[in-house]
Amino acid sequence: MATTHHPPIRRDWLSKTLAGLVLGAVLALGGSGLFLQFSTDMPLSVRGQLAMWMVPPIWLGVLGGVFFFASGLRAWLWLGGTGALVLGALSALRLS
Repeated sequence: MATTHHPPIRRDWLSKTLAGLVLGAVLALGGSGLFLQFSTDMPLSVRGQLAMWMVPPIWLGVLGGVFFFASGLRAWLWLGGTGALVLGALSALRLS
């Protein structure tokens, strides 16, 4: 049986990690902002705490999931597009 040799670490791990760190923060903060816009019926103290504490799980979830992308470029493109959509939706909600 022929065995194939795979490199132990792919070369694009740094670009994936940076995409998860930078764009994951954008997604987490944007998601928190969207939550604040949609939860206006809650008391401010509860809403503020929920918005604050939802940032780390989203950010770490994106950072952990970024390694499922096939390449670092795809990670940057998909997360960048998603971040642009989230921030665009947040801007549209704030203007209306």
